[in-house]
Amino acid sequence: LMVFTLATAFGVGYLCKKVFKINWKLASLLSISTAICGGTAVATLGPTIHAKNRDIAYAISATFLFDMITVIAFPWIGQWLGLSDTSYGLWIGTAVNDTSSVVAAGYAFSDAAGVLATIVKLTRTLFIVPIVLIFSWIYAKKETPSQSAEKVNIKNIFPWFILGFLVVVGIRSTGVLPETTVDIVAFLSKFFLSMALAAIGLKTSFKEIAGVGIKPMVAGVVIDVSVVFVSLFAQAAILKYMG
Repeated sequence: LMVFTLATAFGVGYLCKKVFKINWKLASLLSISTAICGGTAVATLGPTIHAKNRDIAYAISATFLFDMITVIAFPWIGQWLGLSDTSYGLWIGTAVNDTSSVVAAGYAFSDAAGVLATIVKLTRTLFIVPIVLIFSWIYAKKETPSQSAEKVNIKNIFPWFILGFLVVVGIRSTGVLPETTVDIVAFLSKFFLSMALAAIGLKTSFKEIAGVGIKPMVAGVVIDVSVVFVSLFAQAAILKYMG
């Protein structure tokens, strides 16, 4: 299911870049926001591809706007469509952007749907590692188009923070850390992420964001809605195929 949603997010994002004539960095931020984990993915990829602060702020704004709508509307839509806890959890886990929004929309439907949606979303988040690596390479190629792929220095484009991410995931997976420690670290991570996003906001003005235009916002909506429908219909097709 995630193969379909990831391919849709980046495929439709590429088409929107062509149709709306958006710069590739902003289109990539809008795509990764929908494909992986909302604002966190945008804040992670932005510095990696040296995106402008206004593009990062724009992508985050588009993400949060869509998330507000999904948290309110999706539980009602799920009930209206008669989705089971499993179907709804899979749908929310693959179609909603930000982790907090997935949790909110999932548990608003049922506890079982909330648990499944959260697990699916966290699995989705792990894809940030290979995707950031891919975009690091793309950035290096676009900035130095005369170089061949063999000449790109991996050490220069590798986002080393990913190693720290994997180490922490490994430590958490061992279960050696007490839950109180995990809760404290989780709180601190949200706090520092909020500080980072606030810093981007302080360096960005409404005038700058307005200068980007309405087309990227339309592109963001198109990408999000495409993933929502693909997630729902692909799930139905997969379940039907599996009998």
